[in-house]
Amino acid sequence: MHPDHTAPTSAQPSAPSRGGRRLRRIVATMALGAAMFAVGAVMLPPGGNTAPRPVGHHGQDGTPRGSIEALQARVARLPKDPGGWAALGMAYVQQARSTADPATYERAEKALRTSLSVQGEGNTDAETAMGALAAARHDFPAALRWARRATTSGPYSSSAYGVLADAHTQLGHYDDADEAVQKMTDLRPDAASLARASYAFELKGDTARARALMQRSLAAAATPADRAFAHRVLADLDLQDANPHEALARTRTALRTAPTDSALLETRARAYLALGDTTEAAADYRAAIAIAPLPHYLLGLGELEQALGHRQRAAENYDLLRAQDRIREAAGDPADTDVILFEADHGNPRRAVTLAEETLRNRPFVAVHDAYAWALHRAGRDVEALAQADKALAQGTRSALFRYHRAAIHHALGDPEAARRDLTEALREPGFHPLHADAARDLLQRIDTTP
Repeated sequence: MHPDHTAPTSAQPSAPSRGGRRLRRIVATMALGAAMFAVGAVMLPPGGNTAPRPVGHHGQDGTPRGSIEALQARVARLPKDPGGWAALGMAYVQQARSTADPATYERAEKALRTSLSVQGEGNTDAETAMGALAAARHDFPAALRWARRATTSGPYSSSAYGVLADAHTQLGHYDDADEAVQKMTDLRPDAASLARASYAFELKGDTARARALMQRSLAAAATPADRAFAHRVLADLDLQDANPHEALARTRTALRTAPTDSALLETRARAYLALGDTTEAAADYRAAIAIAPLPHYLLGLGELEQALGHRQRAAENYDLLRAQDRIREAAGDPADTDVILFEADHGNPRRAVTLAEETLRNRPFVAVHDAYAWALHRAGRDVEALAQADKALAQGTRSALFRYHRAAIHHALGDPEAARRDLTEALREPGFHPLHADAARDLLQRIDTTP
């Protein structure tokens, strides 16, 4: 997923990074044209995971080629085929991300370990998939190790460089991530690499280039799932650019061909929310949760129900979030930003600080810096919070929520002018959050009416 609750801001980095200069070459690469886009592109969502997707053809038994069922049949026929086991592992990773079933990750690891036991050296596909699996589990140091191994054994594998880019991004190595994206695009300027390039520019707040690259990715998309992903990202960019009408139209169109895509439903819910249609927003959140009860869906719906005064409905979503967090904690997995923000706003801010500190050790990414800043603020540690909020916005990322968080911190530190600047930027997207958007308007009004 893209940085949490992104929204427009005029702030840009003070100077382009070395990585930013490198990535300008990607825009030129786009001129190579559609003839160079590979068929059957593997999309690489910014969370850092690859997976083969069905290409729409069927085998002799009627199962789609590339489906989990077909891959299971393949390894049953060819148990010593490392490529078959690697493909099955990748498919399980993708299934786990779309269904929110952590047990599927265990099946993925078992398949990938089998592939590596059959071929321990030079098994680029399995190494790439192990990196994707580690990233899905938010173990980004491990993802980096596997991605480096994959790019060494397969220096011409664009997918391996995609996982390498993901790991570097989440570890805060933004220039290294840009290098990996550039290499990926040089090797194969397809839907997956162009999506990566789009995200690199989006992180820097350059939504114009991000949009142009994602439009190219959409044109190159070879499967319905890839097209749905591209439409969702473009709708996210519409919301960042304060154009919820366009985001709504785009998601409506995309959902006609992908009606069970939970990410599209969640994005449409946010578009409805930005337009003030809370009834339709809640309906889409519920539909997304019915498909995949992911934490950020539960938090979004819970906070929307809370804003509407539906305390019992909000509590039901929050209880499910807490149950998921207990499972995460028992497994020893790091907390995601949604858990940290939930704990800061609806639980124990001191625990939120602890969770953020644990996560930040292995994931110093902009969204984690923001969540840590908010946890520190809610715990009354505003000097430390400001340093983290500045880090969250240092790349130029456009996020109304990040801006609101920093505004509240500035205000707590007695700097109303800095708070006003951030609030003005945040409120360019008036409905950026079910609860905090109203809080931002109230705070700005108090600042403006205070002598």
